[in-house]
Amino acid sequence: MPSFKVVWSGDQDEMSRIADLLSEVYYPPADAVSLTKKDAVKEDANSGWSVGAYFADAPDLVGIDRFLFQAGIVIPGKIEELADRDWVAHSLEGLGIIRCGRFVLYGIHDEDKLPDQPGDVPIRIDANQAFGTGHHPTTAGCLEVLDRLADQAPVNVLDLGTGSAILAIAAAKLWQTTILATDIDSTSVEIAAENARLNSASGISFLSAAGFDHAEISARAPFDFIFANILAGPLVEFAPGMSDHMAQAGMVILAGLLAEQELGVTAAYRANGFDLERRHQHETWPVLVFTKTSS
Repeated sequence: MPSFKVVWSGDQDEMSRIADLLSEVYYPPADAVSLTKKDAVKEDANSGWSVGAYFADAPDLVGIDRFLFQAGIVIPGKIEELADRDWVAHSLEGLGIIRCGRFVLYGIHDEDKLPDQPGDVPIRIDANQAFGTGHHPTTAGCLEVLDRLADQAPVNVLDLGTGSAILAIAAAKLWQTTILATDIDSTSVEIAAENARLNSASGISFLSAAGFDHAEISARAPFDFIFANILAGPLVEFAPGMSDHMAQAGMVILAGLLAEQELGVTAAYRANGFDLERRHQHETWPVLVFTKTSS
């Protein structure tokens, strides 16, 4: 079955922004996004950069261009139909090993290159069609925050919008606690469960659900720790449900929001009984940690 690639070319800053928008904000997101430089030897940020967004089905190029135009990007994309190959997996191969605090993320092709340091928590995430390889600042930021919270072991964890289950797996390896991981996409749930099995991460239950709209989520509540690495719009929408399903003094890690969306997200959570505990600094993709202080 052929797949499709949409390509943009320009300077590094604009191409980086397109890559972030298509993988984190645009819906449905691209199956994979690659940011490359034609001449990697030249340290030049002004030219030779390109973004390739891969889609299993023919994308709505007009809609994508309109979305990027609304974000201030006027470069049109060029679409290519690709030969029969798993281009999503191919584009993710060779991303390399990434360290986020004690967590070390790798693909099967890098297993022989893993560092061997005391206290390391390796997590294997192979190329697939579930969101999250750990190379994006939202996931990496959540893992770095989690590393700093290692001594605050919770009893009952919810990973809302689990994607590839990186955060659920990290929590399971760190705390050996009970975790419910959910996602609106049933394919992601299947892949997430397989990733947990590959990592021997026990104690995780997986569920296909839209936000908090599932009886099992209510039955498992209240949670004392919640991950939500999704998008700013759903984060604001879910703020009341987050409060309803969170134990007093429980903690929530929010990611997937852009820096310019931070004030709106923060206001929504403060209005629902949360105080901002800490902020993981990133110029584009901050990670916010809230504690529930009132009903």
